[in-house]
Amino acid sequence: MPPVSYLFRLAKTLCVGSIGLMMLIIVIGNTTDYFSNYQFVEHVLKMDSIFPDSQLHYRSLNSPILSNTTYIAIIITEALASFCCIRGFLFLFKNLKSDAVSFHASKNWAVAGLILGILLWFLGFEVIGGEWFAMWQSARYNGLAAAERVLIFLMLTLILLQIRDE
Repeated sequence: MPPVSYLFRLAKTLCVGSIGLMMLIIVIGNTTDYFSNYQFVEHVLKMDSIFPDSQLHYRSLNSPILSNTTYIAIIITEALASFCCIRGFLFLFKNLKSDAVSFHASKNWAVAGLILGILLWFLGFEVIGGEWFAMWQSARYNGLAAAERVLIFLMLTLILLQIRDE
């Protein structure tokens, strides 16, 4: 049976690789089914499905240019996070059997990808989408539960990744 430190390293590596793959699949979905997912972003920005008597409608953005720009920025951020996590996975995998210092030093790309993901799903979806554009008020265009699910895995992986094996 492999030593516990190797199994923890493997767990860290596989979690980072899984996140990289998930984000890659999201990017593929967002680019191959652009208009379905674009509509979601557009409706969140328009705030046309929040409570009709909400006093927050003044925040809405009704510009197709801004909606497309926002959606493209989301896809680019997802792609960068995916790239960093996949690259991080490869470095971690390469250093699975290395000494503790080398393995720990190989985490930088993974950490960068996880931080990008946290910024996107927390700042982008929870803070800006959920609070500024009141996505929480929408029964139809509410991605907060999905964002929270992704965020939990991202943050737990970041914490797991930072546990050093000496």
